[in-house]
Amino acid sequence: IPVISSVGAGEDGASYNINADTAAGELAAALKAEKLIMLTDVEGIFEDYQDKGSLISALKVAQAYQMINQGQIEGGMIPKVQACITALKAGVNRTHIIDGRQLHSMLLEILTDKGIGTMVVE
Repeated sequence: IPVISSVGAGEDGASYNINADTAAGELAAALKAEKLIMLTDVEGIFEDYQDKGSLISALKVAQAYQMINQGQIEGGMIPKVQACITALKAGVNRTHIIDGRQLHSMLLEILTDKGIGTMVVE
């Protein structure tokens, strides 16, 4: 599992913060990774964020674009979803957005039928 800093250096020698979600999506795409897993501090993507029972298990790219345009996906979740889409379009097989606060979250997402977060798929 690569751990890569999302701080870059400009030609002027100054340090620049690069969006880590964007960097992760581009790296997964360039490496032709099997999976991209975005660990975050929310359960995944919800049809209605106020309704915790509306967690979307599998989100298709077309639906993701629609939800972004309608404001259902907003703020810091947009770069995560866009990173998943970038990776998928480059041939990454699976992308996941899961809650890293939950104990064993990666195992639960990958090794169970239902998972615990949102899988973004073509």
